[in-house]
Amino acid sequence: MSLATRLSTRVSFGVSVTLFRCFYGWSPSSEAIEALVIGMGRDGSGYMEQIEYPEKGDVLVIEVDGKATPTAREEELKKRRKKREKKKSCCQRHRSRSKRQSSGSKKRRKKGDKSKNGRSITLVVMYTLKRGDDGKLHGPMNKKVWGSYAPRKVMLEWARDQAIQRGFDPSTDKCIHIAVDGEKCLYDGLSKLFPNASFALDIRHLEERIWKLGGHFHKEGSEELAQWVEAKVALLYTGKSYELKRLKVSLSVRAKRDQSKREAVSNLITYMEPRLGMMNYQTLIEQDLVIATGIVEGAARYVIGERMDCSGMRWIPERAEAFLRLRCIELNGDWDRFFSWGYKRWIEKMRQGEKVIIRQEKPDALPGLNESATASVQLSDEAQQFSNVVGF
Repeated sequence: MSLATRLSTRVSFGVSVTLFRCFYGWSPSSEAIEALVIGMGRDGSGYMEQIEYPEKGDVLVIEVDGKATPTAREEELKKRRKKREKKKSCCQRHRSRSKRQSSGSKKRRKKGDKSKNGRSITLVVMYTLKRGDDGKLHGPMNKKVWGSYAPRKVMLEWARDQAIQRGFDPSTDKCIHIAVDGEKCLYDGLSKLFPNASFALDIRHLEERIWKLGGHFHKEGSEELAQWVEAKVALLYTGKSYELKRLKVSLSVRAKRDQSKREAVSNLITYMEPRLGMMNYQTLIEQDLVIATGIVEGAARYVIGERMDCSGMRWIPERAEAFLRLRCIELNGDWDRFFSWGYKRWIEKMRQGEKVIIRQEKPDALPGLNESATASVQLSDEAQQFSNVVGF
């Protein structure tokens, strides 16, 4: 059970079956592995809540980001649930052509209609740093990544609970440092939960915007553009972001050649002004704190991108939630401890005469949703058997 489920967190269910069969001469079906994932994934949150962190560290760092996975539309699910038609006898070479002729012309997507139909996952990475004899912060220690399709408010509250579990109460005098990208809602939510924390706006996101602005003044790829951007970024590190306002004043209001430049500068100023409290880069560097969200960006690519955002995949969020929990546990390096913890709980329940059913067909509702909202997304028993789309 442990091996089959663990394999599925790394590769697709079909490949998991093949690998298992290669080494054991037998394998559970992909449907059985999927049911194990849903059943064991239910215990993922409970496992994270009971982890102990003996080494606390001096600074707690929290990084938050999001990434969308492709989800199945309702019309796609209906198509998969309906009765399968008998295949017409046709050679493989002309199969696609005959299929197109029978089904008619394919509907073209409208402008802005994304075929991915993405559903966002909120990822939180937490770790601690310890100040060494050299005065610098060393780490990371006790690094954990956790994600969920739940509303962001739920994930931010989870981060607060984990901070308390690590010995960093939001009202403590200990240093809590939070790094986020430019989404204002993340700052608003986290600043309420962690009123004494320091914040950093990801410097790389800001540099990208400056590069985009520089394209209005210099030719793309030119040495002048690189030097212009380098000078502006250097001002950010020294806390002189007000130089952009001087640049805007220097541009003519009437000249048409300066119109696009003024708009671009105004847009960047509008973006930066409400985030100035997160842009004290000089002070943060002196304190040896994080000013970029590289770790959570890498986690988004690795945890989600490499397994859940592959070609042809369509996920059902309620079912993918259980899988996401197990993938986070595996990539955190906690799989053996998680399975041992779960196994002891199963044994204890059986000793008390309780029934233990590990494999589950129906997933739990997403955290944070009320019953009326989740009732509409629950799949029927008949629909469950047709929900094994590519990848899940």
